[in-house]
Amino acid sequence: MTAKGGDRRPMVAPQGTGEQLPVGITEDHLCGGRVVLRQPADGFRAAIDPVLLAASCPANSGESVLELGAGTGAATLCLAQRVAGVRVMGLERQRDLVRLASENATLNRVADRVSFIIGDILAPPPRLSPGGFDHVIANPPFLEAGTASRSPMAGRATAAIEGDADLAAWVRLALAMVHARGTVTVIHRADRLEAVLTEFAGRAGEIVIFPLWAGVGKPARRVLVRARKATRTPTRLDWGLVLHEADGSYTPEAEAVLRHGAALVL
Repeated sequence: MTAKGGDRRPMVAPQGTGEQLPVGITEDHLCGGRVVLRQPADGFRAAIDPVLLAASCPANSGESVLELGAGTGAATLCLAQRVAGVRVMGLERQRDLVRLASENATLNRVADRVSFIIGDILAPPPRLSPGGFDHVIANPPFLEAGTASRSPMAGRATAAIEGDADLAAWVRLALAMVHARGTVTVIHRADRLEAVLTEFAGRAGEIVIFPLWAGVGKPARRVLVRARKATRTPTRLDWGLVLHEADGSYTPEAEAVLRHGAALVL
């Protein structure tokens, strides 16, 4: 499964539910098969990034979480599967993905506490109340507009390259949606870490930088960044997570998250 240039291997081999799927839709599984995900065969497809993002959210039962740019619901559903009783809402601008995400919530039997709504980062729907969430998670487009060729597949281009809503707009909305001392967690390219930190500067503290190392002795391609609104606690660089062994297989620590649904403690 692919998205934004992430790891292209599926979490587990796809398994069918026995239902006839619409043309152009596949049914895949995340977190060792505990999360069913229907998604487009072409265009935007979930890889390991949303699984890692969900694992890093410090939500507890009874708390509320907003995911910006939810796609077909991969991160939202992984989080709901890991934390019983958490309430999660996903914001997504593409109507067809919202429909699929809502179907996925029903398939995973979490529709009573997981919902998806149509909306734009620059013009969020009125039902999103500022300061109304305990946590916000986001997997923003990784590339700045004008720095890469757009894919002919509209969904993939939207997921990979910033549009009118740049990184600043994503972080601004995320911080607006959490209450004081609420957390915002994003996953992004490691080479854009400076840009991510710049957007949090002066508006959030207790920032944790969590590198996702490609392997021992190999650079991090992705980084998780978590910040807490309205605090001034200093920034901390974590040890992070090594994803791959020398032979390309996942490390036991990565397996625990990607296949067994373990949390990442930042």
